[in-house]
Amino acid sequence: MATARVARRYHSTLRSETGSTKVRSLGTVAGLGAIAVAVILLANAIGGFDISFFGTTRVDRSAPVVLRELRDVSRYKAATGEFEATIDIEDDVGLVPSFLVGERTIFIGVGSVDATVDFGGITRDAVTVGDDGVVTVTLPAPTLEKPVVDPARSHVANRDRGLVNRISGVFEDNPTSERTLYLAAQRRMARAAQSSELRARAEQNTAEMLEGLLGKLGFTRVNVVFADLASPDLAAVDAALDAAIGDRNPA
Repeated sequence: MATARVARRYHSTLRSETGSTKVRSLGTVAGLGAIAVAVILLANAIGGFDISFFGTTRVDRSAPVVLRELRDVSRYKAATGEFEATIDIEDDVGLVPSFLVGERTIFIGVGSVDATVDFGGITRDAVTVGDDGVVTVTLPAPTLEKPVVDPARSHVANRDRGLVNRISGVFEDNPTSERTLYLAAQRRMARAAQSSELRARAEQNTAEMLEGLLGKLGFTRVNVVFADLASPDLAAVDAALDAAIGDRNPA
């Protein structure tokens, strides 16, 4: 009986020691893990190290750029106007409160409009030299190109959407598309460019360029004449923009 009691005490002591060993092992692992985390945080805080066990790797599988078309350019960019258009569009639904249905967006569009002079259609008759050595150049009136809205400088300043719009937007691919806003900004910029001094500045810059160029060829007097340009018909401008931009927007 004494032998049996000694054996039981031995096994009990052995289990206790085994449990203590496991606890010490877990504590050692936890301590080493805490030290490793502390070392990583310290290295990142000091700088010069980028250690992360959960970092992501970006794989670029984009196709190469394809050249689709080459075009000869015969237009001289004589001036560029920088424009900023504030678009404030609200879609209201009758008597329903706006916090339920409706949307209002304020968009700041920043872009540019180029004024160009077409040298491609100039004939020999466009350049005449008088007996007194005066050279006269007749050019077409400057043309305003389609506005280009810069996405890097344009942004949505504010957007308020009703509850129903928010819920329905969950089921749409692009519920807050900014395409309509960019088109509206283009239309506003085009109209503003028509009434600005951009064409006059283009004529001045083109005349100075030709005077300097022909002056180096020995001409002491250079006259640059531009074809008359009638006052723009804003309705025609809008129609041309609709065709060029490819969309109709009442803004």
